[in-house]
Amino acid sequence: MRTKLFALSLAGVIAGLGTANAATDINFWHSMEGALGDRVNSLVGEFNKSQSDYVVHAIYKGTYGESMNAGIAAFRSGNAPDILQVFEVGTATMMYAKGAIQPIQEMSEKAGDPIDPADFLGAVASYYSSPDGKLVSMPFNSSTPVFYYNKDAFKKAGLDPEKPPKTWEEVAEVGKKVRAAGLECGYTTSWPSWIQLETFGAWHNTPYASKDNGFGGLDARLEVSQPLFLRHMTFLAKMAKEGTFTYGGRGDAPNSLFTGGKCAMFTGSSGNRANIIKTGNFAFGTSTLPYYSDVKGAPQNSIIGGASLWVFTKKSPEVYKGVTKFFKFLSSPEKAAEWHQGTGYVPVTKAGYDLTQKSGFYDKNPGSDVAVKQLDATTTENSRGVRLGYLPQIRDIEDGEMEKIFSGSVTPEAGLANMVKRGNELLERFEKSVK
Repeated sequence: MRTKLFALSLAGVIAGLGTANAATDINFWHSMEGALGDRVNSLVGEFNKSQSDYVVHAIYKGTYGESMNAGIAAFRSGNAPDILQVFEVGTATMMYAKGAIQPIQEMSEKAGDPIDPADFLGAVASYYSSPDGKLVSMPFNSSTPVFYYNKDAFKKAGLDPEKPPKTWEEVAEVGKKVRAAGLECGYTTSWPSWIQLETFGAWHNTPYASKDNGFGGLDARLEVSQPLFLRHMTFLAKMAKEGTFTYGGRGDAPNSLFTGGKCAMFTGSSGNRANIIKTGNFAFGTSTLPYYSDVKGAPQNSIIGGASLWVFTKKSPEVYKGVTKFFKFLSSPEKAAEWHQGTGYVPVTKAGYDLTQKSGFYDKNPGSDVAVKQLDATTTENSRGVRLGYLPQIRDIEDGEMEKIFSGSVTPEAGLANMVKRGNELLERFEKSVK
């Protein structure tokens, strides 16, 4: 009898092990670090605990540029992850990577659990959709640039901490006052090309590139040498010379100038909110982006930043079912609202926004809805976003030229002309490579 019971018990253990080992692994490469990385790991952990069929492995692969390059290299060598987080400027490159990408709406429909683009905010869904309106990647950490300011620094300078500057002229004036009060830096910006060129154009309803900023065709070309961009670069260069604007580097490098208390004002991603709360030792406010009040149609709307999740081809049907289930988990009203409230990224789904609004979160956290309000507009051909090939490389060119402009080594006219010339050479090359 004991032998029989032991055999039954052993069979049960083996069966249990078999069930545990049957879970399908899903590899997810991402670029979230710090407080955001903690939240990604928490979300993945919750999903893994919520079911037993799939195990998602979240793996940090460096900055957006590094992870995208790593993902493309891995695909070419036959070792691509199942999911890759790609920043929004990589959208055109990924869309035209024929044979490499599994469009997520098509994937979910084949898996029998369709992901509906109508569930997402219009500005978000349209950015990550094909011309026929089908989602090609999964909206995840969508952000938009906002204006942050140090309320403590404002008080020290004798300024009203509840009245942030609204125009660029006001930013310059506040910069002088906080510097006079002893602060090291008046204003800085992260992601200069995204914020001071791409979003600046949309916010002022001015084209950054032809062909509806690239949405209208592969023959789009840069238009940043136009008068309004020249005016803005000249304005920032003057602020830099006066010491009221500090250039802090590319990408997220300048963030620490604000969180460290050196700069009183900062334009950066709405997704910075979590890190500012975690690392900034001061009271801060969030407001809308500055604009030039004499520009007709301004402010219009800001544009999507952040990243979306892409799925590679040549994966098993079971992996695609698991990825679909994971994406459905991320976009559930509760998780979309939780992600938005905890990070500052916009709620990518309508249900996530509604849930946040009903919870009273915006009333309890003034300024946390600024990003949503900036995106809540009927977009124009100039403000839908930017979809250009080689956009990461174009940004590198633009950042390099802006560094020269702000240091005074080239004139704004020459710097912008170089951006257009070198950027358009890349766009011509991309057009030829796709055709």
